Amino acid sequence: MPPGRKMVQNSGPKRVTLKFLAEHLGLSPTTVSVVLTNSALSSTIAKPTKDRIWEAARKFGYRPNLFARYLHTKRTFSIAVLVPEIGDEFSAMLISGIEAKLAEAKFNYFVESHRFAPQQIENSPDTLMDRQVEGMIFLNTPLNKEMPVPVVAISDITNAPGVTRIVIDNYQAVLLALRHLKELGHRRIAFFKGPEGNGDTDARWKAIVHASSEMGIQVKPELTATMGTYFAAGEKSMMQRGYEAAQMLMRKSHDFTALLAFNDGSAVGAIRAIQDAGLTVPANVSVVGTDDIQIVGFISPRLPTLRQPLKHMGE
Repeated sequence: MPPGRKMVQNSGPKRVTLKFLAEHLGLSPTTVSVVLTNSALSSTIAKPTKDRIWEAARKFGYRPNLFARYLHTKRTFSIAVLVPEIGDEFSAMLISGIEAKLAEAKFNYFVESHRFAPQQIENSPDTLMDRQVEGMIFLNTPLNKEMPVPVVAISDITNAPGVTRIVIDNYQAVLLALRHLKELGHRRIAFFKGPEGNGDTDARWKAIVHASSEMGIQVKPELTATMGTYFAAGEKSMMQRGYEAAQMLMRKSHDFTALLAFNDGSAVGAIRAIQDAGLTVPANVSVVGTDDIQIVGFISPRLPTLRQPLKHMGE
C-alpha cells in the first residue's frame, strides 16, 4: 500500500435496533418491543401508536434480533420438522402447509431429513432438542420415546406417548377407490401392499381387506405385491418400487384388470411397467393411486387418485 494511504473497510449498513426505533418515535423500548413481538400486552396499546411503530419498522427495515428475543422471553420460537426426504413431493406439499401456518404465528422452522437411516432416526430427536426447539413435527417418521416438547406426527408410524397424530381415514379412501373400480366393471383387482414399517401400510392394508370383503372383492395372494421395507426406501424411489412391484405381479399372473396402488408414486411406476409389458392403461389395466401429488396431473394417461389434503394437513 503506498505511504500515506489508509485502508478503509466498508462496514455495510448499520443494523436498525429497537432502541433506535424507540428514540425516533419518542416511545419506550418496552412499548416498541411489545408491539413488534405481538406480545399479549400489545392489546393494551392504542392502535394509532401500534400503526406508527409498524410504519417506522418498515421504513427503516427493522429486523428483530432473535438472540435478544430469546434472552428476553426465554423462548426460541422455533419448530423442527423431521422428514424422510426433503425432495419428496409428498413431504414438500405438507411442508408448504406447515410453513404457511408457522409464518402466521411468527415461528421459525427448519427441516432435517434422515433419508431412512435408522441411526439418524434414533438420534435426531435428541439432536433437535439441543437446538432448543419448542416443538417437533414428524412426517412419516417413527418416534419411540416421549419428548419434553409438543410433538405432532403426520402418519400412523409414531406411537410415542403424548404425540398428536394426523392421519387420513384409510377405510373411506379405500372404499371410494374400490367403488370406483367396481362401477367400471372390475372384479379382478390387484393390490400393492406398502413398505413394511411405513406409517400407512398396516392401516391401509386392513382397510383393503375390510372394504374388499364388504364389497365381495377377493384379495388374492397372487394378485398382491409387497413393496419392501420402510428403511430400504432410501435405496429406491417409490416410482421404482411401483415399477418392480407391477413387474412381479405380471410375472405371477395376468389375471387382473385393475390395480389399487399404495400411493401415487407407486402408481406412476406401475403404469410404466404395464406399458413396457405391451399393455395399455386404462384399456387393459386401470390404475388408481392415493395422495394427489402434482406430478399425476402431468402424466399420460391421467391417473385417477384419491386426494389427500396434504397442504391442509400440514397446516
